[in-house]
Amino acid sequence: MKTILNPSTETWDLLTQRPSFAYKDINPVIDQVFDAVKEEGDIALKRYTQQFDSCELDAFRVSERELKDSVEEISLALKSAIDFAYHNIKVFHEAQRTADVEVETTKGVRCWQAKKPIQKVGLYIPGGTAPLFSTILMLAIPAQLAGCSEIVLCTPPQSDGTIAAAIRYAAQLCGVSQLFKIGGIQAIAALTYGTESVPKVFKIFGPGNQYVTAAKQKATTCGVAIDMPAGPSELLVIADQSAVPSYVAADLLSQAEHGKDSQVVLVSTSLEVIDNIKHELQLQLLQLHRRDMAQIALEHAMALFFDDESTAVDFINAYSPEHYIICMKNEDFFVEAVQNAGSVFIGNYTPESVGDYASGTNHTLPTNGFAKQYSGVNLDSFMKAITFQKLSKTGILKIGKAVEEMADAEGLDAHKNAVRMRLKDLI
Repeated sequence: MKTILNPSTETWDLLTQRPSFAYKDINPVIDQVFDAVKEEGDIALKRYTQQFDSCELDAFRVSERELKDSVEEISLALKSAIDFAYHNIKVFHEAQRTADVEVETTKGVRCWQAKKPIQKVGLYIPGGTAPLFSTILMLAIPAQLAGCSEIVLCTPPQSDGTIAAAIRYAAQLCGVSQLFKIGGIQAIAALTYGTESVPKVFKIFGPGNQYVTAAKQKATTCGVAIDMPAGPSELLVIADQSAVPSYVAADLLSQAEHGKDSQVVLVSTSLEVIDNIKHELQLQLLQLHRRDMAQIALEHAMALFFDDESTAVDFINAYSPEHYIICMKNEDFFVEAVQNAGSVFIGNYTPESVGDYASGTNHTLPTNGFAKQYSGVNLDSFMKAITFQKLSKTGILKIGKAVEEMADAEGLDAHKNAVRMRLKDLI
């Protein structure tokens, strides 16, 4: 981890950059897979599953029996943990439900807004080096609460053609309509176009590697929405003498173990604190099963020292971290100053891990600086707001003249005439 002292604002653009993918090298593969899935359907899915996942499958859909068997296949302790997290996540997302808005803007002009669920949603859950069953909770619970009529989940099969029991258990717990053993680009293509087995959806959610990320971007050009742009996982911690160095080091490593390209940043107003945390990092790194991966992430990580808190805050908002931990004596100042962050964790006893799993907040968050303009996944991510209006005779008389004048100024005669005809009948 490199230490940088009081970086000037002129260097911030460089310091806040994330690694960029060479999408030009990936896109030909994306296009090839999408075209094949569109034209060949399940035949292409079988071919690519064998090519990319080294697995031959006769059928992709996970059976009801496989879902039910998951209850017996996972340990009681893990089942209890998943059930506990399910409760907290459900409670938090249920609280996000809002009432319809209705107002009479002018006498006789009644306007209202109602939220409706996105009918068909697709969830992608990576397999890879770790089966992320926790992400099912984060995506399927709000989809279930929103009232989505179809919740379709795709996840890569293991080499023996099965899906991890924890994934199957979480899927059935959260009301997933259909679970498919399909991974990578071909899964996103199947959700985009639909095949003989996989239904087409209206919006795709979920993390993935650079191929999945590029495939989701491709889906947006085919009439399918996505949750948000994605990139490597990120964590920024700001800490002073009130922070426990071993806790901060553990938090930084928890993010570094996600992958070699994970973004890990430490900010402090004390060089002593930075040194203590870096020392703890080296001690704890040796104890990790994924230490080789975490070590590579730490090699391009940075520790930033700032003389004053205000400049540190300005840098953090410029960086716009996915996860942001505040371990500062003056925590209220930093909490109030947050402008750009995916999710914020406050104090020595709030590790980022709790948000990843069980506190109740959603862990599907904007990365790559997109916290400046995107929110993390929430209940509204699975809904759309529809506006309604109804005018009485009084209402059209009140509003009509203004509409006529504005339509006339824009040269839209038919718009003006649609109002004029009604006014003539009433005046």
